[in-house]
Amino acid sequence: MVRHQKRGDVRRMVTHDFQGLRLSALGMGAMRLPTLAGDDARIDERAVEEMVDYAMEHGVNYYDTAWGYHGGQSELVMGRALKRHPREQFYLATKFPGYDLANMDKVEEIFEKQLEKCGVEYFDFYLFHNVCEKNIDAYLDEKYGILPYLLKQKENGRIRHLGFSAHGSVAVMKRFLDAYGKSMEFCQIQLNYLDWSFQDAKAKLELLKAWNIPVWVMEPLRGGRLTRLTEAEQATLQKLRPQATAAEWAFRFLQTIPEVVVTLSGMSNLEQLKENVQIFQTEQPLKEQEMGALLSLADSMVGQTSLPCTACHYCVSHCPQGLDIPRLLSLYNEYCFSKGGYLAPMVVSTMDPEKRPDACIGCRSCEAVCPQEIKISEAMADFAEKLRS
Repeated sequence: MVRHQKRGDVRRMVTHDFQGLRLSALGMGAMRLPTLAGDDARIDERAVEEMVDYAMEHGVNYYDTAWGYHGGQSELVMGRALKRHPREQFYLATKFPGYDLANMDKVEEIFEKQLEKCGVEYFDFYLFHNVCEKNIDAYLDEKYGILPYLLKQKENGRIRHLGFSAHGSVAVMKRFLDAYGKSMEFCQIQLNYLDWSFQDAKAKLELLKAWNIPVWVMEPLRGGRLTRLTEAEQATLQKLRPQATAAEWAFRFLQTIPEVVVTLSGMSNLEQLKENVQIFQTEQPLKEQEMGALLSLADSMVGQTSLPCTACHYCVSHCPQGLDIPRLLSLYNEYCFSKGGYLAPMVVSTMDPEKRPDACIGCRSCEAVCPQEIKISEAMADFAEKLRS
């Protein structure tokens, strides 16, 4: 048994209050654990144990896993790594896998199995996983009884705090909150300086503020993209904080947002963990000038691959197919910047087939009224081809 300080005695780590608990500002996400031979389903368990031990020793007390991470192996491996430590030392979070619609009628079966896989009697934090366009109708369908079941587990002490994660649009989040918001204690969203405008993270944050729901952050480094700045991009930031790394800039941005309680980082090796732990030993929020420079840099990064649609909607009134062109261009921009990714294909798959990019007939009526002179028909054709490949 590895013994360290108790949860209430977190050392060398910024902490935030949540309902009387002191949560480490940095949480360890278990979606990108070290693997063997590049096989996502083969986790390097000894490396994970070393990372968990180091995290515990340096004040990280929040650990986030999920049913589907690493081909279903993440909960098992994290459960074993954490079991080497006293249960009162850490807070464990996992999620109901509603990203797969086939799971909607299996909430009890899956929850019981998750407790078994993680080797615990209760979860400190439990989430509806990835509320989005694909699953919002099913999540809200009373016939599955998901919320009542989870509230019952909370009543029985097997869930201490209930929340949700969301990759969906602001409109989707609003639907979820209008139905279940009174039962939600926290929300996990994709939040970083790039997505502040690009994925409308600022509006999602404002929505959660209106509901008085604290924010957990996922993808703080945008899958590592924000650690891989060009020399020119890094030089822009070094003028303001010469010693700060690219990762530090991303985390300091989040420290500037008071609603953020826990920032989850999916660290893939001990070196990344050590760097992040060092950053979170202090809070150094950005000054106004620094924030402006960072958001300007984000606009520049997005602009390199994105079409300059301003969502004026002139195009929509001239489209004989009735396509929501601004929305499609936004998804096209996301697809191009992320080089595919999950979000854009997922959202398009939920659309009526007659409203997808391949429904564009290339008439160019939209282009005749576009103030930005975007070649919309070419973008729709390219988007449709990318989605087919």
